[in-house]
Amino acid sequence: MADVKTIGGQAIIEGVMMRAPGMLSMAVRTQAGDIVVKKQPILLDRIKAFKLPFLRGLVGLYDALVLGIGALNFSAEQSGTEDEKMSKLETIVSIVVGLGLGALLFIFLPLWLTEFLKNYWQSLDNSFFLFNAVDGILRVLFFVLYLFIITRFKDIQRVFEYHGAEHKSIFAYEDGLELNIENARKMSRFHPRCGTSFLLIVMLVAIVLFSLVPKDSSFVIKLGARVVLLPVIAGIAYEVLKLSGRHSKNAFVAILIAPGLWLQRLTTREPDDSQLEVAIVSIKTALAEDEVELDGVRCID
Repeated sequence: MADVKTIGGQAIIEGVMMRAPGMLSMAVRTQAGDIVVKKQPILLDRIKAFKLPFLRGLVGLYDALVLGIGALNFSAEQSGTEDEKMSKLETIVSIVVGLGLGALLFIFLPLWLTEFLKNYWQSLDNSFFLFNAVDGILRVLFFVLYLFIITRFKDIQRVFEYHGAEHKSIFAYEDGLELNIENARKMSRFHPRCGTSFLLIVMLVAIVLFSLVPKDSSFVIKLGARVVLLPVIAGIAYEVLKLSGRHSKNAFVAILIAPGLWLQRLTTREPDDSQLEVAIVSIKTALAEDEVELDGVRCID
């Protein structure tokens, strides 16, 4: 089989973002039914230091926060009507509010509740590892509850269908198959390198690293450590994710990645052929060194 580049992706509004080494592609289905595609180089990939183990996890964090948000904004512009499109100010406000709610729900609230439980559970005050284990378990519970709640929304279910299309098309590519709807359709929608699995690994790694913070630290120090250590946690989690993806057939690794695959039952849905087509267009565009011409596809700058 020919050399296979590492491909990652993300579901966006009525579309899929694909990331190949050095190149990003976004493909979106418009209300008119055609597909618009935009590709852009990824400048960080040109810096050799960011290809080193652990440091490349920072690139993954950059992908999720900066490139991912940019792709979502692009898809919102292309998939909606003129009345539905957000202004730049509205986009910035929604991003800030979203990040703030995420920090509140997954960083501040679990820590605050664990501190509160110390008043009724003396062992939490005596064992800092237990303290961080409870904090981590609460964070995972909030994460699963959050995923469960957003799956109730119809628009989110559409995004999750594109998430499934992203995984299926990547599997077809990694198996060396021709990138078409028929081949992608029979692939699994559960991928070991999924961002859902990555977030779960982040939460588990955090339990260990947060235990290094002195147990008699104040609430503010503990909260600050959770923010400061995020890049370190992301770097470690990224390496664990890559290893699990490379050795997913190993029985021991299969057990370790099982929880992440189970969570993907919440974050993915079976896509239809039109959604698979969008994912395939996105991956072909990301892989192409030159501009590609595909039927029914409009490339924009």
